Amino acid sequence: MDAFYASVEQRDNPVLRGLPVAVGGARERGVVAAASYEARKFGVHSAMASVTARRKCPELVFVPPRFEVYRAVSRQIHAIFARYTPLIQPLSLDEAHLDVTVPLIDLGSATAIAREIKRLISEETGLTASAGVSYNKFLAKLASDHRKPDGLFVITPRMGPDFVAALPVGKFHGVGPATAAKMNSLGIFTGADLRQQTREFLTLRFGKAGEYYYTAARGEDHRPVVADRQRKSLGAETTFVQDLLAWHEVPPALTPLISRIWAACEASGLIARTVTVKVKYADFQQITRARSVADGVTGEAMLQELGFELLRPLFPPPLGVRLLGITLANFADPTAQAQRQLALSLM
Repeated sequence: MDAFYASVEQRDNPVLRGLPVAVGGARERGVVAAASYEARKFGVHSAMASVTARRKCPELVFVPPRFEVYRAVSRQIHAIFARYTPLIQPLSLDEAHLDVTVPLIDLGSATAIAREIKRLISEETGLTASAGVSYNKFLAKLASDHRKPDGLFVITPRMGPDFVAALPVGKFHGVGPATAAKMNSLGIFTGADLRQQTREFLTLRFGKAGEYYYTAARGEDHRPVVADRQRKSLGAETTFVQDLLAWHEVPPALTPLISRIWAACEASGLIARTVTVKVKYADFQQITRARSVADGVTGEAMLQELGFELLRPLFPPPLGVRLLGITLANFADPTAQAQRQLALSLM
């Protein structure tokens, strides 16, 4: 998100729009938690002492933080993310990594998904976000900072190594001022300089982080996006250009959704025990039907069979069907499930 806390305050209080705003305490020992872009032009930034910020920008308006509001907006944003992928790794209230290798809504490319997420965030929260798209977490993070505010930047596999080579080491995620100064003292100023060092040299001087610096300098990062919370459901839906009227129209419409959901479920390592289908009619009334299986849904074919069994009695419909959806829920603990299956196999 762009200047998240400050942008929320400017959104909620029109008087603050266009003014240099700092979220934080104005007192002598206060610290700036966030600064608007108007304040950043004066050199004000987060973690700066409030007295220093005031010295740099005498017109700076201080606003006390409202973390309950920021958390609520963060939940809105994460709900938007969840429409596209179950693999969401939050970094803070206003930032997250998303793995869209197997998206719930396939728009043709990760760039198109990022553009759509930005649009929805703007429409639903009144705030702007910047997105970075790339083939690993390290480069996606760099890309997200490259065109702020309201930016969208893509680093392709062909661009990656050269983009990193030109980057000052202080811009590397995880390289703070002290580490950057140490690198500079060793003659390492850019990604290209860093790439010239051996793995042994970097691990000797920077410990475990040296391995990360070695691969990052080459545009490599093999860390997966790790979702840090148990999902309650995983679903997808589609709205039709023309309402469905007959059963033979359902399988070709629903099968692609089922494939995407199952791929996302497998990627997450989740085991679902409940399948729910949703039907929305031409008059916008909707109904759901659900079925649970004790041992969980074990494959795409089983998911398809359950989904079709739930939908078949609803056809022919009383009105045209404008939307179909299917959701997996009631997730089991994969470890407990594996132990149960092992126990059954030994009986």
